[in-house]
Amino acid sequence: MTLAALLAGIAWAMPGKDKLPSFSGATQWLNSKPLTTADLRGKVVLVEFWTYTCINWRRTLPYVRAWAEKYKDQGLVVIGVHTPEFSFEKEVDNVRWAAKDMKIGFPIAMDNNYAVWNAFRNEYWPALYFVDAKGQIRHHQFGEGSYEQSEKVIQQLLAEAGVKGVSNEPVPVDASGAEAAADLSTLGSAENFLGYERTVDFASPGGAKEDRRQVYTVPARLRLNQWALAGNWTMGREGNVLNEGNGRLVYRFHARDVNLIMGPAVQGTTLRYRVLIDGKAPGAAHGVDVDGEGNGTVTGQRMYQVIRQPAPITDREFEIEFSDPGVAVFDFTFG
Repeated sequence: MTLAALLAGIAWAMPGKDKLPSFSGATQWLNSKPLTTADLRGKVVLVEFWTYTCINWRRTLPYVRAWAEKYKDQGLVVIGVHTPEFSFEKEVDNVRWAAKDMKIGFPIAMDNNYAVWNAFRNEYWPALYFVDAKGQIRHHQFGEGSYEQSEKVIQQLLAEAGVKGVSNEPVPVDASGAEAAADLSTLGSAENFLGYERTVDFASPGGAKEDRRQVYTVPARLRLNQWALAGNWTMGREGNVLNEGNGRLVYRFHARDVNLIMGPAVQGTTLRYRVLIDGKAPGAAHGVDVDGEGNGTVTGQRMYQVIRQPAPITDREFEIEFSDPGVAVFDFTFG
């Protein structure tokens, strides 16, 4: 699936022949006892596949959260299946933190072994599966968007289940911060993983040196969507760890938002960083995890919104410098 298709969302109605698969492969449950298909019979169920660092899912979350609250007393059960993309997302304490920070009160099935993912034959974050009261999957929604259509499906399935007085009005949603919709009209940069297994357009002279300490430098000029490291780093399969202080990462991008998935390589440590855009403090272009001078701290393994710039949107150069060693950087996303 192309990035544009994923962001726009893909949905289609199902004829009701696919039954709700079992959740028996879940490794742990949060906010609920383990749920079975028998427990859910007679309920309208919305199953959401997510992983807590995914920006596409974050921008879907305010709608799912609002539906869960609005329709919970009318028989809707929302289940978030947390299937991790990065190794650190398997850690239950990280998922617990995310659920609390993002105000997720509905049941969460931790799917560390991809058993539930495979049972649904799923391929995407986010993915929504709408299940009727007879246990039949009736609708899919892959990616962001189509929120009004998705809510109408919920309303239809509740009405079919005999629920009286189901409102046909869409729930009001105020999506802000990292949850605000992407500005697709100005989006010219795609997600880029930073570990050697999946990265593209790495421009430090000499290229990547896998799984060993290496001093990298930034070339004099980067083309759009190229990136580079400066300082002593170890590039791993999933991400890169800074071995000595005063390391930098530079990325030339074209987007309103810049998000960076990162965290301390050793949990429990706090690391300082400073962000520049075109060599200057970001000012009004700072993200929610950075102040106007570009200062921020890494306190956990998560997604950090480091840039949200006002119009006009042009090619810009993002730079982040880490004063302290021990940071691990994994992935850039844009919006």
